[in-house]
Amino acid sequence: MKSTRKQKRRMSAENIARLADQGKDVSRFFTNVGQMMGPIQRVNVDFASPMLDELDNAARELNISRQAVIKTLIRQALDQHYLAAARQSTAKQRIG
Repeated sequence: MKSTRKQKRRMSAENIARLADQGKDVSRFFTNVGQMMGPIQRVNVDFASPMLDELDNAARELNISRQAVIKTLIRQALDQHYLAAARQSTAKQRIG
């Protein structure tokens, strides 16, 4: 049986920008779902050679970039930090 549902065709960002430049309404392309991200800031970090080797090995194993490994590990560490702080705060509230 043939599917009767229409496939939605995705439009590239360049095409959407072109329509906006022409003064056309492009609001249908935006869902207002998600979180607005601030501008990205570039930082420099120094790593010892053995740590770079470990990061490169992890990147190869995961088939992602070194930068993606670094960002993922930092995100995990920050999440653990916040979780530990929340647990500590809860424990202090129980005691005091």
